[in-house]
Amino acid sequence: MFQKILIANRGEIALRIQRACRELDIKTVVVHSEADRDAKYVKLADESVCIGPPAASSSYLNVPAIISAAEVTDAEAIHPGYGFLAENADFAERIEKSGFVFIGPRPETIRLMGDKVNAKQAMQKANVPCVPGSDGALPEEPEEILNIARRIGYPVIVKAAGGGGGRGMRVIHTEAALMNAVSLTRTEAESSFGNAMVYIEKFLENPRHIEVQVLADEHKNAVYLGERDCSMQRRHQKIIEEAPAPEITPRQRARIGERCVEACRRIGYRSAGTFEFLYEKGEFYFIEMNTRVQVEHPVTEMISGIDIVQEQIRVAAGEKLRQRQREIELRGHAIECRINAEDPFDFTPSPGRITAYHPPGGPGIRVDSHVYQGYTVPPYYDSMICKIIAFGDTRDQAIRRMRIALSETVVEGIKTNIALHRELLSDTGFLRGGANIHYLEQKLLNAKKQEEPR
Repeated sequence: MFQKILIANRGEIALRIQRACRELDIKTVVVHSEADRDAKYVKLADESVCIGPPAASSSYLNVPAIISAAEVTDAEAIHPGYGFLAENADFAERIEKSGFVFIGPRPETIRLMGDKVNAKQAMQKANVPCVPGSDGALPEEPEEILNIARRIGYPVIVKAAGGGGGRGMRVIHTEAALMNAVSLTRTEAESSFGNAMVYIEKFLENPRHIEVQVLADEHKNAVYLGERDCSMQRRHQKIIEEAPAPEITPRQRARIGERCVEACRRIGYRSAGTFEFLYEKGEFYFIEMNTRVQVEHPVTEMISGIDIVQEQIRVAAGEKLRQRQREIELRGHAIECRINAEDPFDFTPSPGRITAYHPPGGPGIRVDSHVYQGYTVPPYYDSMICKIIAFGDTRDQAIRRMRIALSETVVEGIKTNIALHRELLSDTGFLRGGANIHYLEQKLLNAKKQEEPR
């Protein structure tokens, strides 16, 4: 096991990794920007290194500075968390060439799954169900592209092979609009991702977003920890996540989970990972794999009893998975609300000093947060300041506990989206379970129309 790990991230995930390390008796080094000098995880770390000014491009994305920090502190491994460089294959490669261990998949695996065309082809070979679409990147010949779209059937969605987070996508409903959309997406893809390759898929009109959590080691052992429903989204950004997903049967769970595990073995996957699917009319369609720990990993931890971050660390140290599939039991229900420093309804960021902070508590409540009273939320990074997770024996109990937790939570001095969460936890569509990925945006749009003067 490692003696010292460098955490190449910030915010709640930096504190989360730090806690996992402390439980394993591993010393931690935290790198931070000048803006995060007073962060809780910086104060709690065994060592900290300032790696640059507030801008992420000069600090958290500064690969030479991160590796230098690992060298001067004698760290043995680097945990990237999520976001920033977590799915950057070049970063993982630089780490390993510098003599450190990257706590995540191998660079070649990150590269494979980071290209959506190659990832889809790899999943097809592993018998993981995929959305009907082009076999690889679109050709240059317009007539061939039109023929592919006709075969799939409209509406279709044009996607950048190197895209992510909702960027590099266009939904097309008519043949007349297709070629212009392909041209625009190629131009944007080259500009944003350095990769002009695009492909098209069938656009599913009312799908849910279901993802399967896996763990795999370098000894070809792999397990799945059930699924999460992440359909409550705005602009492809998740707001509420829950596990297990409503209306998914044990048989469906086992079928898709086993295929994901087999895919891990085929591609030589190592570490924690998440297979993301669109789910419609009882069928799963693979869309991408996240080769890192997810923001929403706590809901899976709550129902499985497995510390996913610790397992990442153990696997990176060369250990075999401690769990076999038959030993994994999923119990109860968990819901996570992402609390952001933003206006609850127009979503404008709200950085600033937190003048009062009181997190919730009680049975089944977990709070993952790096903030405290007097902390200043910087304007340079993601606006998430807190994750509230509620666990119950049933979904209904988890919802009731989350309502209580939200009513107890106090954050003053800045705006937060707590009011939106309170509204959603009483919304009939959410309470019913199984809402699709468009549900929240449609709800917000309808509310806006009602506010407009006639």
